Amino acid sequence: MVRLGLNAAGFVALMAVAGCAQLGIGKAPDPAPVIAAPEPVAVAPIPKPEAKTAAALDTTTAEQRAAAAVKPAASAETRLGTTIASLGDPTDPGFWIKTPLVNAPAKGRIEAANGKSVQVDLIPLDGDAGAGSQVSLPALRLLDVPLTDLPELSVFRL
Repeated sequence: MVRLGLNAAGFVALMAVAGCAQLGIGKAPDPAPVIAAPEPVAVAPIPKPEAKTAAALDTTTAEQRAAAAVKPAASAETRLGTTIASLGDPTDPGFWIKTPLVNAPAKGRIEAANGKSVQVDLIPLDGDAGAGSQVSLPALRLLDVPLTDLPELSVFRL
C-alpha cells in the first residue's frame, strides 16, 4: 500500500510539473522581437508666445530649410493637382500643407508659380478638392510668396 501511495504521489507531482511546462511556468521567456528604431525626424520647436513676426514664428533651422528646398526627381512623385493656399496656423511648426487633395498623411512637395518648391507633410483636410488648402508659415516663406496672398500651388505626393 505504501508503495502505491508513493507512486500515486509521484504521478501527481509528475503531472503538475508537466502542466507547468504546458503553461510556460518555469521556462525562459521568449525573447522580445527586435523592432528597428524609427528614423529621427527633424521637428521645429513651437514658437515662443511672445513671437509676433514671421521670422520669430518660423523656428526651422537653416539645415531644415535647405533639406526642404531640395527638389526630388520627377519620377519619384505624383502630381495630385493644384490648390489655392492660405497661411495656416503660424504657431504650428514645420513644413506642411493641409489639403483636401489627400485622404491620408503622406510626404510630398508643393510648388509655386515662381518655380520655387518645398518638401512638406501632406495632411488631409476635410472639404472638396477645390476648397483650398492651408500651408505652414515656414513653407510659404521658402516658396517666397507674400504671406497675405492666396497663391495657387501645385501639389505632389512623393
